[in-house]
Order: sequence, then structure tokens, then C-alpha cells
Amino acid sequence: MNLANSDAAAMLAVKDLDRARRFYEGVLGLQKVGEEGDEVIAYRSGKSTINVYRSEFAGTNKATSVTWEVGDIEETIRDLKASGVAFEHYQMPGLRQEGDIYVAEKGDFRTAWFKDPDGNILSVVSQ
Repeated sequence: MNLANSDAAAMLAVKDLDRARRFYEGVLGLQKVGEEGDEVIAYRSGKSTINVYRSEFAGTNKATSVTWEVGDIEETIRDLKASGVAFEHYQMPGLRQEGDIYVAEKGDFRTAWFKDPDGNILSVVSQ
């Protein structure tokens, strides 16, 4: 079996599905494409699907869960901040901090991290 040609979907655990809906739809502007009762909401993001589901283990992942590739990272950050998003600051080897954006010491890679209401780490990246 080879999964290289199969689509994949992100799975994000949350404690409160209504609060997650307000964040993913209202703040991030994702479009709901499916729902399974009070347990799962599926969102379309580009050609990808992000499934937000209820779990007692929400927010326990200490690594980035979802990354969006964006064209203009400064504009994206301004828009997210205007919607109430606070950005995270981490010490990362090979990156220097410029405000909320981390810039690669070599190359054009730029990224920023933020969290959803359950503490899932999300990021935007521009290359």
C-alpha cells in the first residue's frame, strides 16, 4: 500500500466544540464542510480538510498541529491580531525573532505561531 497519492486531513482535538467553531469559523474564516453531531466539525482550508473533534486530550500536543502557507505573512498577522489572536514566542535554532515573525538566518523562510482556544499550536508560514 502506498499513501503518497491519497489525501490527508489534520485532526485537532478540542474540549468545547462551540468555542472551537467560533474560533475556526469566526476568527480564522474557515468554511464548515461537514459535521458529525456534537463530536466533529470538518473545515475546508484550500484543498485540505481540518477536522476539529471533541476529546479529553485537547491541547496536550506541545508541537505545531497545523501550518498554513500564506502569501503576505505581515498582512495575515495583522488580520489575525485584529481578530484577537495573540502570537506565541519560542526560541528556535536558526531563526531570529522580528516582532511576532521568526525569520530564517538563511533563505526566505518566515513563520509565526499562535494557539487556538484549547492550546493547539498553529502557525502561518511564508517562503
